[in-house]
Amino acid sequence: MVDTNVKPRPLPKPTPATQAFWDGAKKGKLMLQWDPTAKKYQFWPRANSVRTGKRNLQWKPTSGKGELYSFTVTHVPTPGFEARAPYVIGMIELDEGVRIIANLINIEIDDVEIGMRMKVAWEKLSDDITYFAFEPDKRAKSKAKK
Repeated sequence: MVDTNVKPRPLPKPTPATQAFWDGAKKGKLMLQWDPTAKKYQFWPRANSVRTGKRNLQWKPTSGKGELYSFTVTHVPTPGFEARAPYVIGMIELDEGVRIIANLINIEIDDVEIGMRMKVAWEKLSDDITYFAFEPDKRAKSKAKK
């Protein structure tokens, strides 16, 4: 029996301010905006720097690696995520110093720990959109407490 209550996962609509991010994602690169005045990355993409208000932002690839800063387990899913519930949403502090909120994949809920090393993973949603998520970086040493 097919569940007719399952909705399709919503697809982001790239804008001029976000197009470079989505172009990088299609190539498996986590691209973020770099503020050369503040010497810091920012996320989500915007037309202006959140620190200086200037429009001098540059796009740079990142390592796509970092540590799990915080997380929550979602039991009541957003439309399009019904089949995944319960699922984990985490805040990852990238090695470059910026935090990103994303789904955590390829991990059991009971294995999620603050401080664990994470790396970007990609989910192809359409020919045009590849979406970011994070998964455990099994090659890295974790600061998570045992």
